[in-house]
Amino acid sequence: MLKNIIIVGCGYIGKKVARLLMQKKLAPSCLVNTENSQVNCQSAGLNCVRFDLDNQGEKSNAPSGLDFEKSVIAYFVPPQPQGDIDYRMHNFVKMLDALALPPEKILLISTTGVYGNCHGEWIDETRPPKPQVDRARRRLSAETRLADYCEENKTQLVVFRVAGIYAADKLPIKRICSAEPIVNAQDSGYTNRIHAQDLARFCVEALCENVAPGIYNCCDGQPSTMNDYFMKVADAMSLTRPKEISLQQAQQELSAGMLSYLAESKRISNEKLIQHFKTRFNFPNLDAGLSSLNNSDE
Repeated sequence: MLKNIIIVGCGYIGKKVARLLMQKKLAPSCLVNTENSQVNCQSAGLNCVRFDLDNQGEKSNAPSGLDFEKSVIAYFVPPQPQGDIDYRMHNFVKMLDALALPPEKILLISTTGVYGNCHGEWIDETRPPKPQVDRARRRLSAETRLADYCEENKTQLVVFRVAGIYAADKLPIKRICSAEPIVNAQDSGYTNRIHAQDLARFCVEALCENVAPGIYNCCDGQPSTMNDYFMKVADAMSLTRPKEISLQQAQQELSAGMLSYLAESKRISNEKLIQHFKTRFNFPNLDAGLSSLNNSDE
């Protein structure tokens, strides 16, 4: 019999996962950081408790109102904005350490950014992590800290290293409309992605079914260039295509944040995910995802 499910960090993906669980007649609870998130979750019929993962002492007890012992947990909390260590994860693990009984299973959302720049090579989960920016280092820090806890407490751990997430309400419309240029096709590195609804469905299987613990690259397995992505989104939304510039020009004109993404190129295999999970993609590639923009569920 499935134990209680707790979603820690019920934001964009967390709400989609909660909705799918409720459709399966399950009643997940949520742990969130802000009053606004709590109100949103409660209005959706979810039992929701606030807990500040940024401000905890040496010891951190689990908040009242949620039963974490022997639970199934989905951890969707992003790291704090700066630094190379995810202190929110450290505070979360301190809270778990205070439990009389550990959770049965934890699902962690991480990022394919932990692999760093692979110069366009095809890679799988055997590729050693080599994060090159702090946002990816924080994610690897979270993976490592939680893996240590789960090993010590015999808790199953499933880690999804997630590629870029897109959906009808999560597209670079503002950037395209800003007329900011993009790198031309020949200079553009490879990027990987997954439709938000597919990601949520894989999360539900990881939480509800008996899947093998471990690390999984969670993407549709159909990479293309950043240039291809922006051009196809522009066409699908009937927007003017962005101006194209060389990589050399981009280094002078684009933001440091965008350049950090452009500096990484890799093609990520999802073969392990397909082998171990029953879920299949409703949106197996970008074209399929963009053709569904009028889907009311998105």
